[in-house]
Amino acid sequence: MSIQVGDKAPDFKLFSSELAAVSLSDFKGKKLVVHFFPMAFTGTCTTQLCTMRDDFGYYEGMNAALLGISVDSPFTLAKFKEDQSYQFPLLSDFNKEVSQAYGAFYDEFVFNLKGVSKRAAFVINEEGIITYAEILESAGDLPDFEAIKQALIS
Repeated sequence: MSIQVGDKAPDFKLFSSELAAVSLSDFKGKKLVVHFFPMAFTGTCTTQLCTMRDDFGYYEGMNAALLGISVDSPFTLAKFKEDQSYQFPLLSDFNKEVSQAYGAFYDEFVFNLKGVSKRAAFVINEEGIITYAEILESAGDLPDFEAIKQALIS
């Protein structure tokens, strides 16, 4: 089951690359842009997160926070974040529960890898309601960054 615009965002509590617990409720009163990505250190995932990094100032001016979520370990995400100078939290969904709750999950991925996050983007408003949802079937595609920005100002 996938998340639809107007749904209440599924709650989560995950560990960041800094080994800090981060939950949806930490962002109450702010808009939140959540990007799921399949795997750290891969081409399209790096492009996705570098686009978020390069546009970071735009989101700050919108009272919005950014998060990246993948099934990578917090330790892998820490190295990815360091190498690319990401200024937003990367969260480990190592147990794959949040990716599944958001409908952003491949049961089987390339190379017979089981249980990987799909590339997806969600905008959650200050009250925890989904105002934008995009789940991509092809891991080679990027989210519509302009549509995400539009959802923040709508």
